[in-house]
Amino acid sequence: MKDEERQVLIKHNRMKAQEAIEQVKWLIENKQFFLAVNRIYYGVYYMLSAIALKEHFKTSKHLQLIGWFNKTYVKTGLIDRKYGRWINQAYENRMEGDYNVLADFTEEKVKQAFEEMKDMIAKLEKLL
Repeated sequence: MKDEERQVLIKHNRMKAQEAIEQVKWLIENKQFFLAVNRIYYGVYYMLSAIALKEHFKTSKHLQLIGWFNKTYVKTGLIDRKYGRWINQAYENRMEGDYNVLADFTEEKVKQAFEEMKDMIAKLEKLL
């Protein structure tokens, strides 16, 4: 991939992360907590994808991307461990919300996850 293409994709992923923030805000306001949990995860996923592009890491698997991020940024101390724990939990929440019909997400839990999402996206922006 050419550097020019890489930069376009990084910019696109950053934009999608910012759009996800707006989507989550609307979803919470409209009590759509399952969808909000999904978009919370994907907002951060887009940022991780942008960082992976910057670092020339390529994968199509979510867990590989998360594992790479944790190994490259969390375990080396480049980013606080709480972000590694948080992305793992966001992934689990998304999977539960998407595939467990009995899953239950309270407004309080989703609002807390939304605040953590915004914090993590801001932190990841600094890595770019």
